[in-house]
Amino acid sequence: MDLHDYDDVAENYDLYLAEMYKDVDNHRGFKEFYLDFAREYGEQGVIDIACGTGAVLLHLAENGIIADGTDLSEAMCRIAAEKARAKGFNLNIFPANMTDFRSDKKYSCAIIARSGFMHLLTPELQRAALLNIRENLVDGGMLTFNTFDPNPHFQAQQMNTKETDYSLRIEYTNKHGQRERLYNAISYDPHTQIMSGNWKFETLDDSGAVIEDRVRPLKMRETYRQEMKYLLELTGYEIVHLYGGYHKESADQPTKNLIWCVRRR
Repeated sequence: MDLHDYDDVAENYDLYLAEMYKDVDNHRGFKEFYLDFAREYGEQGVIDIACGTGAVLLHLAENGIIADGTDLSEAMCRIAAEKARAKGFNLNIFPANMTDFRSDKKYSCAIIARSGFMHLLTPELQRAALLNIRENLVDGGMLTFNTFDPNPHFQAQQMNTKETDYSLRIEYTNKHGQRERLYNAISYDPHTQIMSGNWKFETLDDSGAVIEDRVRPLKMRETYRQEMKYLLELTGYEIVHLYGGYHKESADQPTKNLIWCVRRR
């Protein structure tokens, strides 16, 4: 299982992300980026793949774009559907793997927000996902997804880190009103290009003593630009735009986020 497959993570996801990104947010502007993308390319339908708890899906709906949503995690889909109903939207949200999902319609716009694509841990899974998404797009349909630009400095650090070398990320208040500390540890394997880690949650009582702890695994794969370009060519896409961030910054220099916008050939 992965981090996002656990009910407790899904239920607290929005709460700890809000605290984690309140000062430094590498995804700042992502909702607006995807709204503009859907407006430009979504005339024949939009699907939000790896929709999580619905951050993009609900932002689209609130701005008049009713999209479908899918996620590997049933817990995330359930939370997203609950949030949608609370806002008066009856959205088609279904659990499925991006490597083999099927819909009863094809779309002109597919979105994999933030780091959803990076949870595909092998080139074979990445290829399967791209081919499958292509089958769910109309001719000329558009896909956007994000990858991290591999950073040799961080890779070298993570190669000397174990999955249990925890550092404190944040404290936040969970859905039950309890304070929790969130720690994470990340290591890197240059052979598989996989970042492996554990997130540890500690629940505190009113005096600050730990009354429960939970460890949740997380793995993501880093993909180099040339590798990604070749994979897109092999799976029948052409690159329309490659951005260095959600404000459409240039990708000419190394950057934290790469935003790929590609068209089904």
